[in-house]
Amino acid sequence: MSLIPEYLQQNRVAWDAEAPDYVPAAERAWKAEPSWGIWGVSEERLQLLPDVANMDVLEDGCGTAYVSAWLARRGARPVGLDNSAQQLASARRLQNQHNISFPLIQGFAEGLPFHDQSFDYVISEYGAAVWSDPFRWIPEAARVLRPGGELMFLGNSTLLMLCTPDGPEQPAKPILRRGFFGMHRFDWPEDDPPAVEFHLGHGDWIRLLRGNGLEILDLVEIQAPPDAVTRYDFVDAKWASQWPSEEVWRARKVSP
Repeated sequence: MSLIPEYLQQNRVAWDAEAPDYVPAAERAWKAEPSWGIWGVSEERLQLLPDVANMDVLEDGCGTAYVSAWLARRGARPVGLDNSAQQLASARRLQNQHNISFPLIQGFAEGLPFHDQSFDYVISEYGAAVWSDPFRWIPEAARVLRPGGELMFLGNSTLLMLCTPDGPEQPAKPILRRGFFGMHRFDWPEDDPPAVEFHLGHGDWIRLLRGNGLEILDLVEIQAPPDAVTRYDFVDAKWASQWPSEEVWRARKVSP
């Protein structure tokens, strides 16, 4: 445990404690067609996934592994990795319930337990994308990708984080609450249990991805649909219909 950075230890405690709260959503997601983010925008609308049939895929920070289940149904060979034993326990139960089998590994994105060039595709929806230090997990994702392989990750938008209040969770307002420069680590000490997130500005993301041999394919800024609802209270649909509360980066590992 001493080798794990303190923020990962903190996040492990938080996610183990919160795991039961995510079971109902996980049970729905395992049965559903792919949809993305807190607004559940359909894959049909966003068109984020390539043809994953016969691909070796890593879900980096898989939680209850519903994304891996979606990809397995599409013919991929997924591996789910997560920091939380309790989240993985939910994933294993759902695997048995749906008769879908793939490896589930407890670990963290900053030190992936895989050989170089092990995967064709690495994906993270609110996993490593938010809860791991990008200056550590992006190099690891690039390392395990094969040349020509793709990385896709989804998390809170840069703009949302600039408009999110400090302190107890409140919805974002159309007001800049913090400075843009130097965005990186966000501590939420008033959460119970407290947790740590990571968010960068777009320029930092571009330099980080390119610096690790990744060619940027797309940046998708998600707009909440008119009838959108979410169980989260850090942003509301009115705000997210006018400004992106979530964004998706897609990148490809450049062949040598």
